Amino acid sequence: MKQQWQRSLAITMGVAACVGTLLAGEGDAQAQEIQLTGPLAGAPAVRKLRLHRDGRFEVTPNVSFTLLDEYQRTIMPGLRLGYHFTDWFGVAVWGGYGIQYTTGLTDQLQEKAIDQRNCAGNPNKSECRLTAVNLTRNNLVDDQLARLEFVVAPELHFVPFRGKLSLFSVLFVDTDVHFFVGPAVVGLQERIDCGRDSDGNALTACSQQETFQLERRITVAPTFGLGLNFYPTKIFGFGAEWRGLPYEWNTSGFDNFGGDPDGDFPDNAVNGKDREFKFNNMITVNFMFRFPNLEVSE
Repeated sequence: MKQQWQRSLAITMGVAACVGTLLAGEGDAQAQEIQLTGPLAGAPAVRKLRLHRDGRFEVTPNVSFTLLDEYQRTIMPGLRLGYHFTDWFGVAVWGGYGIQYTTGLTDQLQEKAIDQRNCAGNPNKSECRLTAVNLTRNNLVDDQLARLEFVVAPELHFVPFRGKLSLFSVLFVDTDVHFFVGPAVVGLQERIDCGRDSDGNALTACSQQETFQLERRITVAPTFGLGLNFYPTKIFGFGAEWRGLPYEWNTSGFDNFGGDPDGDFPDNAVNGKDREFKFNNMITVNFMFRFPNLEVSE
């Protein structure tokens, strides 16, 4: 019995010594640095990379399409001129002129609320008097719906990602992703002020047909977005981008706000208080021409 106990104690002490040795060695782990030698020593990660933008001017005809419009959609032919100091950073100026066409909601309003009621022929009808502040008797598009007339925007461009895309491992095309940001000068047309201006001064009553006309206004807003570009040839590329352009405007020409409580209800006046913040969105199709000749990295 005593010998069996001594053997058990010896085994236990041996296991404990082994575990202690393993634990003590955990903090002493080392790694050997591998020195790369031969023709690849000091070589860059990528060689013979085509620099599509580095030191080059870009002329980019494009066309933009607004999204999620309530009353009028805008098609905006435009042009961007830019220069890239490096392949990943550049500056540009983009501009476009808006051409509008109506949405289904506008067509329904024109047909049901204006043409069928014929308030121009009988403005004293009760249903016509009830909507006299907010609905023209003639044509919504010409009289009261706001328009995006033009945009001019200086921009900073950043190109953090570039590489190649393949189609079925047969066709390969150079590709990059760019981001841009800058201030935009936006030209709008909105319904003229009526009833009272934003300072409370009395104006012509909004129920008068003469107040249903548009006037120009210019505002400044931020613009930003991202795009995906493809380069099938040395001087030509194409791509698409999304652009955000948030600002306040009164798209409908309605008396939306200004009354108590807290200015959240109509006040029989149309002015700056009736403008609403809109996060305006655009999709743009670009056709890029780059000069001078394409460069290749070492």
